[in-house]
Amino acid sequence: MHLVSAEIEQYIEQNSSPEEAVLKELNRETYVKVQMPNMLSGHLQGQFLEMLSRMQQPKRILEIGTFTGYSGLCLAKGLAEDGLLYTIDINEELQAMVEQYIAKAALSDKVKQLIGDARQIIPTINETFDLVFIDADKINYSTYYDLVFDKVRPGGYIIADNVLWSGKILAEKKDKDTTAIDEYNKKIASDKRVETFILPLRDGLNIARKL
Repeated sequence: MHLVSAEIEQYIEQNSSPEEAVLKELNRETYVKVQMPNMLSGHLQGQFLEMLSRMQQPKRILEIGTFTGYSGLCLAKGLAEDGLLYTIDINEELQAMVEQYIAKAALSDKVKQLIGDARQIIPTINETFDLVFIDADKINYSTYYDLVFDKVRPGGYIIADNVLWSGKILAEKKDKDTTAIDEYNKKIASDKRVETFILPLRDGLNIARKL
């Protein structure tokens, strides 16, 4: 997932605000106990998401793909005083771990955890979102985008993670996940309802602002 050299990434970390204790603990426990720990957003991307959230001070955030909760905690720290983050994941096995760290971060009143298929859950949420973060199964990225679009306010953001897919996005022969991501990027680029760019941070973030 390194789009820049390990040395440059280390330099960036050394010259950025340090990872908070709760996030560092969650990072460590994820790598010790959970399969595919590289799915965790990590320090630099997490700090970017937190900073973006703090700049926007959203009242409502939707996260599709909780994993162990790292990105959700970062996003939730920028919520408005009366703000709420909905986070959806299909894997109930990680629910207790996520709840534990939400409590440790003193964000229990700011985060609503939902377990199940996001394609079924999203239509049931009667909210207008300032920010949506998509980081779930790649095959359904375009479906998630279509499901959330009318729920995002004008000026709100839809951010999708892993859109460079470790550079595989440039391969001539693409597997189904890579193809789905490529189709998502092209779909957003051609959507006149948004303005968008891809940030080459970690594994790539597609950031779209609804006009």
